[in-house]
Amino acid sequence: MGRLNPIERQLDRFLREPASLRNAAGVIVIATVAVVVLGGVVMTLIDTNEYPDVGVGMWWALQTVTTVGYGDVTPKDVAGRLIGAALMLEGTAFIAIITAVITSTFVARATRDYEATQAQEDVSDRDLIERRFDELERKIDLLAARETPGG
Repeated sequence: MGRLNPIERQLDRFLREPASLRNAAGVIVIATVAVVVLGGVVMTLIDTNEYPDVGVGMWWALQTVTTVGYGDVTPKDVAGRLIGAALMLEGTAFIAIITAVITSTFVARATRDYEATQAQEDVSDRDLIERRFDELERKIDLLAARETPGG
């Protein structure tokens, strides 16, 4: 496997290892940080008047992605607002998709665990029934041997 970016590495680790809240939180945090950093950098490059440095751009991106929107930093020109709209939609959709992947992984693992437990119980029930049938056959054979003359 080639080099993966941090999001892909974290998601890959989440899918390989047993599902845990720690792994899920790691995926969500890394995905959010990536969207915030990317959005902040792009906004700083596009609207240098309102966003003179990456820190201000990332502060705005964090507010936008988390839907807090304090309003202390807002894009004034059309290009900045378009970037803002794209970041809102991308951030919301991206986080929703990551959350859906995590949720479906938890559900799939819980289903596999449940089915494995059920299969084990089915085998145990089958063994019990077979043992009872074997015991009945043995008793029938003993009864038949007692009733048979010379037996």
